Amino acid sequence: MLVLGFPAGSFGTNCYVLAAGPDGPCVVVDPGQNATASVRAVLGKRGLRPEAVMLTHGHMDHTWSVAPLCEELGVPAYIHPLDRGMLVRPEAGLPADFPAAVLRGFPRSEPELVRPLPDEGLLTLAGLDIEVHHAPGHTPGSVAYSLQDGEDALLLTGDSLLADGLGRAFPPVGDPDVLAGSMSRVCGPRRDRTTLLPGHGGTTTVGAVRGFL
Repeated sequence: MLVLGFPAGSFGTNCYVLAAGPDGPCVVVDPGQNATASVRAVLGKRGLRPEAVMLTHGHMDHTWSVAPLCEELGVPAYIHPLDRGMLVRPEAGLPADFPAAVLRGFPRSEPELVRPLPDEGLLTLAGLDIEVHHAPGHTPGSVAYSLQDGEDALLLTGDSLLADGLGRAFPPVGDPDVLAGSMSRVCGPRRDRTTLLPGHGGTTTVGAVRGFL
């Protein structure tokens, strides 16, 4: 499995490109602020062909580039229905005192094709079997994605679980108790050596963060 990533925009949101191998189809996960050119460069350098953009949740720092990127690539976006409204109303997922100026330039539009993620289920995209796990708490529609490639396993957790602990759960959409329960449920059956790809910061393993759960 090929895993490529880079921090996007002023928020440093991790955008990932996942593929079964080089020179083939791929999926893009969480294209944040000003991510389009960087995604284009990664795809061109590796000869990858995108089939979908997948979102871990609806916060604007993870969805900023989804509409223009999907339009350019001609691919659908996948998001949980409970977070879909944030694509056009980003403030719906933010505290009331969040500075409005930070949202200047946010597209406030949906891609032409938006496909709902299930609460639990398997999606086969770009030759990858991607398990979807609804993991509310950071936002109502937060999800985690798990993938298996032989003995190698990946878990993408968005902002729900980072290398230094559980993510923030702020009002009006977050609930810290629900978040803790979601991450315990999602991580519980994973092997300690499972690679954890968070929404911000460095890569870690499930074993390294298990003590936070």
